[in-house]
Amino acid sequence: MEYSCRKKKTKREEFLEIMEEIIPWEEWVGLIRPYYPEGKRGRPPIDLELILRMYLLQVWFNLSDPGTEEAIYDSYAMRKFTGINFITDSVPDETTLCNFRHLLEKHGLSKLFFEAINRVMVETGHIMKGGTIVDATIIDAPSSTKNAEKKRDPEMHSTKKGNQWRFGMKCHVGVDAGTGYVHTIEVTPANVHDVTVCSELLREDDEVVYGDSGYLGIEKRPEVANDEHLSSIDYRINLRPGRFPKVSDNAIDWTRYIEKRKSSVRCKVEHIFRIIKCQFGYRKVRYRGLKKNENRLYAMFACANLYLLAMAERIPQAA
Repeated sequence: MEYSCRKKKTKREEFLEIMEEIIPWEEWVGLIRPYYPEGKRGRPPIDLELILRMYLLQVWFNLSDPGTEEAIYDSYAMRKFTGINFITDSVPDETTLCNFRHLLEKHGLSKLFFEAINRVMVETGHIMKGGTIVDATIIDAPSSTKNAEKKRDPEMHSTKKGNQWRFGMKCHVGVDAGTGYVHTIEVTPANVHDVTVCSELLREDDEVVYGDSGYLGIEKRPEVANDEHLSSIDYRINLRPGRFPKVSDNAIDWTRYIEKRKSSVRCKVEHIFRIIKCQFGYRKVRYRGLKKNENRLYAMFACANLYLLAMAERIPQAA
């Protein structure tokens, strides 16, 4: 009764209401069901949709297993999202959530979520064909050796960006050039150059590819030059600013105009990175190893695509 008299909703509650509407719960539960314990022996398993909602809260708010359990006890919005009633129910403990997360990682179910969402978005026309934007972002990992093994994560590596050395992994994405939704993800150590992964981010029907200066020379790569389809693509890669020719004050600077037009298309990829790093708070890896973090990224990008879709449909209503 006290909460029903509030005059304002929190941003967390508004966000959870959006995700409640947009997530295809029945489909995702159906994908997990064949791998989930049936409860024929031992204690009955936790309701599948409840533990899935708990896992998604962990993904969206970048929480640990015990942190997720405590957050549901502490937050009314999260408890409402999971549908838990403290009079009759209890929150699944951190061990149950950890086991469920390992189940998703073992069978690659988060990737199935991502692919299922993309299939529907292609059928409905929300993901178009013919053009891709490629880009990559570095996700930092702890560089400290103050742990039991006295060493860093062996699957993560260091790379230099600008004048700063960074240690972690790199997330490469292929984004639809028309709408900005992610259609392909690749995860590598941070020292893998962007251009070496570019061919794996392209679709069979792509005719145009946009990218920043890190993808210069993609046409000369053997995997591109020796492939009939990849070699026929129009690669519209931004030049480095130092390569811009000098023009007089009275002349039209066509090079800068063309580069600006390329960037106006390529900037769509930054929107999805903003959701992952700012909205979901995933600036640093949560687990050791690439596979676990890749599983989390597939779940994040599936939800990020749905969140972008929901926000795009709400803009005309707000206007």
